[in-house]
Amino acid sequence: MDAVPVWLRERRTGVGRPAERSRAEVTAAAIALADREGLAAVSMRRVAAELGTGAASLYRYVDSRDDLLDLMTDEVASGYRLPEPGGPWLPGLLEVCRQGRELMRWHAWLPELVLTRSALGPHGTDLLEHVLAILAGHPAGPGRKLEAFGVMTTLTAALALNERGGGSAERQGAYLAHALTAGRHPHLAAALSGSPLAPAPHFEDTVSRVLTGLLGGA
Repeated sequence: MDAVPVWLRERRTGVGRPAERSRAEVTAAAIALADREGLAAVSMRRVAAELGTGAASLYRYVDSRDDLLDLMTDEVASGYRLPEPGGPWLPGLLEVCRQGRELMRWHAWLPELVLTRSALGPHGTDLLEHVLAILAGHPAGPGRKLEAFGVMTTLTAALALNERGGGSAERQGAYLAHALTAGRHPHLAAALSGSPLAPAPHFEDTVSRVLTGLLGGA
């Protein structure tokens, strides 16, 4: 993997005919393909086919599939429509998380990339700036605020994946009910006493508790 981010590399001009596409068009084609067929379908060959060209022509814009994935993740971040920072910090951060969750619902492949790849491009940097603006008056140090941004994005992706699991909560609850009948898990039995098994986490409540624990109630 190239140590230089794709956004800092010059596009190759090549020889012969001038380039017929742009990096933005390549990125849009990759996103459309992933939306339609899933992340596994995204390859240099398939994206080139979407554009009606040969795979070799894509190397004028990107060096590898990794570049495509980074460009896709950052481009989706352009979909945030956030109000100007102002007011209490927690509602401002929750709005960022809510919109991130919606983007991950529209692009089902996105949580996997957020959780497995670290790619901060132009749009992601704008989002980070917005989060830091929300926290400008917060007494936490810069390192803790940057940590909060990372926690927000990771937690939103993890919860979005959990929501996509569909019946996994029901299956988990069914197994826990079976396991408790054996009597070998007294602490678990006590924790679940009087509570429904495997309750589904409420997105905003979960995010609020984590961010308040990380940043404090100031």
